[in-house]
Amino acid sequence: MQIGIAAVGGYLPLLRLDRKLAARELAWSGLAMPRSGYRAVAGWDEDPLTMAVEAARGLVGKPPQALRFASTSAYFTDRAQGALLLEALALPASVRTTDLANCRRAGTSTLLDALLGGKEEVVAAAEKRDTQPGSAAHFAYGDGAAAIRTGPDPAARLAGHASLTSDFIDRYTSRDHPTPYAYEERFVRDTAVEKLLVPAITAACAAAGIEPGAIAHVACAEPVANCWKTVAKRLRCPAPNHCETLTDAAGDLGAAHPLFALGLALAAAKSGDFVLLVGFGSGVDALVFEVAAAVPGASETAALLAQGEVIRDFARFLNLTGAIDLDWGMRGEFEQKAQATVLERVGRDMIGFIGGRDSTGNVQFPKSAIPVNPAIEGPEVLEDVRLADEEATIVSVTADRLNFSPDPPFDFGLVQFDNTQSGGGARVLMEMVDRPAGGFKVGDRVRMRLRIKSQNARLGFRTYFWKAAPLARRQLGEG
Repeated sequence: MQIGIAAVGGYLPLLRLDRKLAARELAWSGLAMPRSGYRAVAGWDEDPLTMAVEAARGLVGKPPQALRFASTSAYFTDRAQGALLLEALALPASVRTTDLANCRRAGTSTLLDALLGGKEEVVAAAEKRDTQPGSAAHFAYGDGAAAIRTGPDPAARLAGHASLTSDFIDRYTSRDHPTPYAYEERFVRDTAVEKLLVPAITAACAAAGIEPGAIAHVACAEPVANCWKTVAKRLRCPAPNHCETLTDAAGDLGAAHPLFALGLALAAAKSGDFVLLVGFGSGVDALVFEVAAAVPGASETAALLAQGEVIRDFARFLNLTGAIDLDWGMRGEFEQKAQATVLERVGRDMIGFIGGRDSTGNVQFPKSAIPVNPAIEGPEVLEDVRLADEEATIVSVTADRLNFSPDPPFDFGLVQFDNTQSGGGARVLMEMVDRPAGGFKVGDRVRMRLRIKSQNARLGFRTYFWKAAPLARRQLGEG
């Protein structure tokens, strides 16, 4: 059975930093930094896990055999993100999960393993990396996620591949240096091109039985800018590198970068085209795909580049990226400790947003031993209903600056879930995110997005829950 790419997914946060506007704020410094395009900026309540959920949620209609999570910036270092990802997607506990870290090509390596293993798997990669203010990485990096599902009868089959492993240090982070330390660009470019990129791509094309010039589209992660231009000239391969497009529109997404760019390449490809995927970091993975049909999710992934809201206030960007630590006063001193016993009892229902339907068809959240429906007088076992994938309508809303939020105002209110799937339709008090230009209004239609619910910085722990967001996002330049 031929296993290949069955579908792709992507996610970018709503907010964008205009690098040109931001560079003006630091013009007095003379520091070198990117000065064109945009950088995707995660909200205060987004992290690699929440973004991976958004990228993968459309790929798990049928449970895969395995679920893989790749990131160099996951919040927990001794708590499996794959387990949280599985529960947020409401997948069976029997689905195998794996976490991969410590390498920017973790996503491509995991994808290759899934393809060679002949399994139906979902590979998700996501990043929200710390950077030093004033560094080139502060503007060049971006936050986001990508996911790929492998399966039989694929829309794109693996035609050839090659990998090279090397402890080549173009940049690094460590416990004692948690922000990236980058080496001199010319050294990195010359070494990466000659010793890693050209040999690996040449070998992958040979395995596919094609010349590099036959490649129509490329998703090549570059350790520094213009590596692909040099490689393309050497290999006589004029194909466009969609990683460059992604870097300009959203930033370098780390482990998610080549997988997201592969979605862009597949969206632009046509049947019969060869597409090259290259992951870079401690070596190279080069994969050549032959496209057989339109890949589900590719066009939706490409559409994400044109969506977003530009951050006009540079101080807000610094706050969201943790570059400044504002004194929020007494209201910011609230601390909530999550109990493992509570999470064991109701955690799966919370992160999976699983409500319950009673014998009359009424749906409620959270579940209770005795339904809230006044027509029912005794205990019942409620039928599981997943609310995370349903739409709802706002029935009350408050925009509050008294309750603490790291990115005010704090929007919350009641939302009424539709009756089409859930019977009676649950009504839930929820926080709201991705605030539209005019604010939230009663009657607005919303969808659910997983976000950080509580953050205990002292104990280094966070919990997750779903929040209501507008159905559609604004296009860049609107408003």
